[in-house]
Amino acid sequence: MIIGLDVGGTHTDVVLLDKDGLIKDIKVPTDETNLFQTVLSGIEQISKNIKPKAIERIVLSTTLTTNAIVQGLTPDFGMIVLSGPGIDPEAFRTHEHYYPIRGALDHRGRETEPIDMEQLKYVTRKLKSAGIRHVGVVGKFSARNPIHEQKVRDALRKSFRKVFLGHWISGSLNFPRRIATTFLNASVYPLHKKFFEAVQKSLDSKGLRIPIHVLKADGGTMSLESSMNFPGQTILSGPAASIMGAIPFCEKGEEVIVLDIGGTTTDIGVVLNQVPVLEPVGIELAGHKTLIRALKTTSVGLGGDSVLALADGLLKIGPGRRGRAMAFGGPEPTPTDALRILDRIATGDQQKSLAGMQELAARMEMPVVQAAEHIYQHFCGEVIRHAMALVDEINSKPLYTVREYLEGHTVRPNKILVLGGPAPCFARELELLSGIPTMVVPKWGVANAMGAAFARTTSEVTLFADTQRGILTAPEENFFDKITSSFSREDAVKKTLALLKKKALGRGASEADLEMEVVENLQFNMVRGFSAAGRNIRIKAQVVPGLISGYDVIARKLTAEMAMQAEAGNVC
Repeated sequence: MIIGLDVGGTHTDVVLLDKDGLIKDIKVPTDETNLFQTVLSGIEQISKNIKPKAIERIVLSTTLTTNAIVQGLTPDFGMIVLSGPGIDPEAFRTHEHYYPIRGALDHRGRETEPIDMEQLKYVTRKLKSAGIRHVGVVGKFSARNPIHEQKVRDALRKSFRKVFLGHWISGSLNFPRRIATTFLNASVYPLHKKFFEAVQKSLDSKGLRIPIHVLKADGGTMSLESSMNFPGQTILSGPAASIMGAIPFCEKGEEVIVLDIGGTTTDIGVVLNQVPVLEPVGIELAGHKTLIRALKTTSVGLGGDSVLALADGLLKIGPGRRGRAMAFGGPEPTPTDALRILDRIATGDQQKSLAGMQELAARMEMPVVQAAEHIYQHFCGEVIRHAMALVDEINSKPLYTVREYLEGHTVRPNKILVLGGPAPCFARELELLSGIPTMVVPKWGVANAMGAAFARTTSEVTLFADTQRGILTAPEENFFDKITSSFSREDAVKKTLALLKKKALGRGASEADLEMEVVENLQFNMVRGFSAAGRNIRIKAQVVPGLISGYDVIARKLTAEMAMQAEAGNVC
């Protein structure tokens, strides 16, 4: 059995699955001031009366790190940056405790300027006097040779609790993004560590000593232990859960818009031929452009509990939320109240919705029912507008999926899949407005939690070979070896796949889910005078994001169920 848990802005969805299907699902209110208790409550309720040994793993998707960054709630920490000539590190300053120091390597990883140890000692004293306990260290060419970052770390060990190194992040040579990614990793680490250690301790006390996985922004998972060095990768795991929850219901050849309509936000993504579209370089969050690999998604402040307002006589929905709908005891009318007034949902107190909508309807100069219909139409129109804007954005740039680069391809959606609590209430109108066939996924209310549960563990490895220098490196894997001048691209691919397998298994993957592929295979000849002096080889490989093996029977059953729903017209 597997537990999948997805923390949303309004509710936390939890599912218990085995290979025959969905055993149990629940929703618990999300307390954003105490996400730990929210997660724990969900796990306790879903596992009640279940033998601990029967549960194989738990997969968590949370908003913890995203919220902390967006709201500026991360604790103080330090950043030390080494760049050398050619670029001013001040151009990429992240915050107050940011210190460039002297020391540099060239693009092949050779030292051109030693670290200024006296300057490092001065910076260390400054950070300690400011009460800093965690530090990020980034060198410009650390992806070629991490020696400077490691020397700085060794000098800082006794002064700080944890030091994050830039070469852990990625094999890509993007210095500004490496700074931003290390910055985010270091900033959310204390919060991430406290949260997941508390979850682990509580589960242990209840006899649930089972592997805990965390969903990443790319739709894959990693073990709780490995997430401690890469907490930033859990950013935007919520939208990734939505996409993974829709993939089983995407057919071959289809180009699908995925809409997850929640209480606070609507998450939007695109799946092409059963494969999600990827943000290839990295996500941007709160103004920070990173190297965090992620599915291409957008989250907009449109949800069932969004605030309704009039601005210059025009209706505005969201992006804020002040509580539940008035039908459920909330303080202000919401789109959910409009649904209740229109009898598109049967739960909640309709009289409270009608009474609460009176003032807004009067300002709109409409009867209450007409105002509710206008709110409903406007909500659907805004969702489609944002969805098409995402498609336009994808088509304006080089197109990547988690499997390949699609040169010259233009996305033309021919299907919309809707999930989230109110999904059936919007499907028909979304289809009318978009002109695209629209279907509600089975178990729409908890499909995101199912997507988290089904996601396989993913990893990437980038390997560099310099035959002139006789060096083979994968700095983010802490791998270094010597090679001869005869070392070939084929040798490099074989070594990369071996490192990838080791890394993926160490992060919690199973042998059955190791679908590995080479995504980059480059070789450049180095010339000295008029003859070849050696070769630079770069290989990148990944475990392809996807669904774990052995649970495909559930997807087949639910796909058949979705077809029956469509035939029966299962929409409001």
